Amino acid sequence: MDLKKLETVADFFVVCSADSDTQVKAIANAIESGTEEKGISPWHTEGLRALSWVVLDYVDVVVHVFHKEARSFYRLERLWGDATMTVVGDREGKPAAARKPRPRKKSEQPRLRRKSAG
Repeated sequence: MDLKKLETVADFFVVCSADSDTQVKAIANAIESGTEEKGISPWHTEGLRALSWVVLDYVDVVVHVFHKEARSFYRLERLWGDATMTVVGDREGKPAAARKPRPRKKSEQPRLRRKSAG
């Protein structure tokens, strides 16, 4: 969400959601480690214990990682309805649930062990 034209605390909100607490934590950790690799640390973080709504505050950009139920309940997109919204898909431009898994390379195939005779 582009909030620059609104009088608010940040220029942008990035909002995403996940199906489980584990996914919420993984997304938040990936964002935090990716920004830290570029020398950017969050000014403040919130929600890393409860994992229903994690906030990573980078001052101009605030990232909201929701559990799907929490996102439906809080509906930030509706609350900030005057903001300019940009919907971003994955690399293929499709929601993750609509993607087909990529075929495994031969080197990635699981190895099966044969039971020894005897």
